[in-house]
Amino acid sequence: MRPALVFSGQQKGKAVGNSMKSTRKSRKPIPAESIARLADQGRDVSRFFTNAGRMMAPGPIRRVNVDLASGMLEELDRAAREMNISRQAVIKTLIRQALDQQYRAREIQPSPERRAKSFRRG
Repeated sequence: MRPALVFSGQQKGKAVGNSMKSTRKSRKPIPAESIARLADQGRDVSRFFTNAGRMMAPGPIRRVNVDLASGMLEELDRAAREMNISRQAVIKTLIRQALDQQYRAREIQPSPERRAKSFRRG
């Protein structure tokens, strides 16, 4: 008669399932600055974006008219082509940068609500 093989974690005649506990830990969120650094280095950062979120309505949009010299308009259009974004997006980006620079010069931080309101799709 051959002796029965008994493996550790198993009793003779009883099959025991996987007794090891799962040690998989949930990953901590990566800071936006780290993702930006990776993107600046030319690394693929698409894995950090799931498109699972939803856009929140930022509030009412107010339209304004601005008169610009033709030379400035040409510069805006050139910048928009280079960045592959709309003229409106260039204008909003430049205005946001100028306001942030002004806040830094005064050592004032805009409220998060004010910053969120200034970045609307367009």
